[in-house]
Amino acid sequence: MSEHPGVKVMVVDDHPMWRDAVARDLAEAGFEVVATAGDGPQAVRRAQAAAPDVLVLDLNLPGLPGVEVCRELVGGNPRLRVLVLSASGEHADVLEAVKSGATGYLVKSASTEELIEAVRSTAAGDPVFTPGLAGLVLGEYRRLATEPAPATEDEPGAPRLTDRETEVLRLVAKGLSYKQIAERLVISHRTVQNHVQNTLGKLQLHNRVELVRYAIERGLDTP
Repeated sequence: MSEHPGVKVMVVDDHPMWRDAVARDLAEAGFEVVATAGDGPQAVRRAQAAAPDVLVLDLNLPGLPGVEVCRELVGGNPRLRVLVLSASGEHADVLEAVKSGATGYLVKSASTEELIEAVRSTAAGDPVFTPGLAGLVLGEYRRLATEPAPATEDEPGAPRLTDRETEVLRLVAKGLSYKQIAERLVISHRTVQNHVQNTLGKLQLHNRVELVRYAIERGLDTP
């Protein structure tokens, strides 16, 4: 019986043997691999047609860089989760991927078990990063918070967050995963996801990066 029923995954990589191996491993783990692609433009077209839940994406693609693929697809569908699977562990590449809308970032030296767990977590909306990169990304969230950004909550007629939504947002800003938030607040993982989606909608934000930036700007990451 599938351990991941209904989770649709697409794999994008320009190396056919690697792409096929990743797709095979994920299919054997119970994910539904709905498409693969070998270049940027093909990835955009096929992802729009196949509508995966999770896009496993290499950054170094011919035709259109992976970050641009991510930016275009997440911009058109904020519910899409993107897990970057790259040979590069360079900080600049990681930060660029996150800013383009990626949910997580794994280097290709990861084991098959780590990849499967990362895709599972990404599908659930939890950020996944190769060890050592999570702190870097949180630091980037904080840096972004010092830059001007459109405010929505203080504008006349802007929707207000409920106390629970604000509580969840505060924990997201502190870097907790949805699973950790659920345990902290003694609510279900799905309830946490619903609160986050409602908050994104109310604030007219598109992804976790924008949400954390919004929260840090308002000091919600501090005790």
